[in-house]
Formats: sequence, structure tokens, C-alpha cells
Amino acid sequence: MLKVEELSRRYDSLLALDRVSLEVRPGEILGLLGANGAGKSTLLRTAAGLQPPDAGRIEVAGADVWREPIEAKRRLGYAPEEPTFYEEISAAEYLAFLAAIRGLEPAAAAARAHELFRSLGLVDRVDEPVHRFSHGMRKKLSFAAALLHHPPVLLCDEAIEGFDAAAALAAKQVLRERAADGCAVLFSSHVTETIERLCDRVVILHRGRVARTLARADWGGRDSGLSPLEQEFLGILAAAAPPAPA
Repeated sequence: MLKVEELSRRYDSLLALDRVSLEVRPGEILGLLGANGAGKSTLLRTAAGLQPPDAGRIEVAGADVWREPIEAKRRLGYAPEEPTFYEEISAAEYLAFLAAIRGLEPAAAAARAHELFRSLGLVDRVDEPVHRFSHGMRKKLSFAAALLHHPPVLLCDEAIEGFDAAAALAAKQVLRERAADGCAVLFSSHVTETIERLCDRVVILHRGRVARTLARADWGGRDSGLSPLEQEFLGILAAAAPPAPA
């Protein structure tokens, strides 16, 4: 569970977050909507422990982000809007480095990394240095890094914007699977259609405050599975895929 209580954050004269409270339950994908400057990225960076709040508290799967920072960060994955990397190492080396830092079993972490690379369409580029990657490929690597250790809480700050269509579909399916396994997902996006299809509830931020919280029934949400167009697109990809080796 992710719990945010009375969170405030100011940048000089700008009050970016004003007593924001929200809760993401295990097994839930909570969408975060708001205009530019509404406070979405500030909320996610603060929840990830990257900047301190001026007031309030954040709890990640039972650990206080500021009183127990190491334990809290063990329990969360964070895919930022603008990820940064060690540019000269490869994608595979980067995830192996993260696995070592997190104390993951090397063989299991390598298998998990390969699974994520394959689903996101990066598997043929994993041995290239990150400085050769496009913006979309960097976003894919960041998304894979956030999911590598099966965190119980996942923070996604416009994490799949910039993905190609196939990778975006795969990423949404991965998020649904993680939620089905009990992960609490906070998912920020400017794309309302993505929020509508993917999320169970939505928090709308406006000028640093929670303007409204909506459940799927409140906006007449359809089933959260694939849309007809997504199904058609996946069918075309499947038909065009080369046969598996004997």
C-alpha cells in the first residue's frame, strides 16, 4: 500500500503541493491526472524519496519514506518522466548493476530482465551502450528497471509516454499483471484514454490540491482489457511474427 498524508511542498513562492492525501491499495492502479504544473511529478518524486516534503508523510508498504528511507526504497519501483543513466554501460549491464545493488539473485534477475526486455521490444539492443538509445528506448529501460525487483509499490510518472504502440500495450499488460499480484500502482499520465482503460480509480490534481477522486463507475468506465483496436493491432503483430524455431 502507498499512503500519502497531508503532503505539502513549496518551491520559493510556488505552493506545488497543498496538503495532498491519497491512498493506493494493494492490487489497485490509481491514475493521477492534472494539467502541466498541477503537482503530479512533485508528488511522485517526493513519494520516491528524491526530495523532502515541507509537511506530511508518505508510507510505502508500511515503511515511512523519510524515517526509514532504505527500507522504503527497497519496497518501491520508480519510473520517472525523464530518466537518467550511466551512459557508457549497456542496458543489460545497467539492470545487472541494479540487481546487485538490490541484492537480487543474479540468475533470477537476469531472467527477469530478459523477460522485460523481450516484452518491451528491447531484447535485440541490450548489449548497446545507453548513449545510443532514443528517448523511447530510454523510457523502456527505465520502466524495466522499476519492475526488476517485483516491488510491492510502483510509481510511474508518464512512464510509458514515448513508447511505440506494441511496447505500450505490453507495458499496460505488465502493470495489470503486477496489480493482479497485489502491487499498488500510482500511474501518472497526460493521456486520458490510457488512464480510462488502465486505472481502477483516478485522482485529479489541480493547482497542487486533490480536486476530485473518481472510481471507474463514476466516469462510466469500460472493461479495463484491450480495446477492439488494440486487439486488432496485436492480431496483426502475431500474424506477422516469424515462426518459433523447432
